[in-house]
Amino acid sequence: MSAGHFADRLAAAVERNGAPLCVGIDPDPALMPAGVGVAEFCRGIVDAVAEHAVAVKPQAAFFEAQGATGWATLVEVCEYAREAGLLVVADAKRGDVPSTARAYAAAFAPFADAVTVNPYLGYDSLEPFLAREELGVLAILKTSNPGSADLQDLPLADGRPFWHHVASLLDRWGEDLVGASGLSRLGAVVGATHPDVLGTARSLLPRAVLLLPGVGAQGGKPDDLSAAFAAGPASGLVSASRSVIYADGGADWQEAAAAEAARLADQLRAVAVPG
Repeated sequence: MSAGHFADRLAAAVERNGAPLCVGIDPDPALMPAGVGVAEFCRGIVDAVAEHAVAVKPQAAFFEAQGATGWATLVEVCEYAREAGLLVVADAKRGDVPSTARAYAAAFAPFADAVTVNPYLGYDSLEPFLAREELGVLAILKTSNPGSADLQDLPLADGRPFWHHVASLLDRWGEDLVGASGLSRLGAVVGATHPDVLGTARSLLPRAVLLLPGVGAQGGKPDDLSAAFAAGPASGLVSASRSVIYADGGADWQEAAAAEAARLADQLRAVAVPG
């Protein structure tokens, strides 16, 4: 694993690049260019976006769906991305009892800079991840899918939605994990499809990196995300997946991915560092 606090490394990368862009890598054989293998496709995406993004976010499920070779390919792609100078956010959304959480943390820590987790089992399900001092932990909070309202928006006795309570817990759990950048290595996932809640999320989590998936294919727009960056240019990490990696399914798929990543990076520079 790369040395140093995750949020500090992210802040340094954003300072160099100027654009807090994360490209999701979801290798779906139904959408990938014909005749291109999973590993070749993922490496090609890394090559295409490395100049424009600060991180990639491989979705573990798409690799696990490939069977016995899928995990090896995931590890290979993550190592390739890190060699290209990108941070790796393993999108795994793991969450389980402590003994199992320790095994999940041990599985992802060797090749990921951060991992997404499910905090809805409570603190002891996150502690094994947090115990790994160089690992960023991004807890799902208000997710991008429409069905997130079924549980996350349920009102508490005081009228607040349930996700507000979870945000308050994450803020408390992450207050001792703040690096030199002023950001905690315990962050949260808030869908870019919910720009109306970003101001509230930021106020509840003033020290957190907010991972913001859902730009592009799910309808999220960079211009709507400025509230997430109130804590600094690296306090939001905007993720786009299908709109970048499948920008063109033909022979020029790498060129198309690079062009879309460059376009998004330019938009995010204006949002994250206004003026």
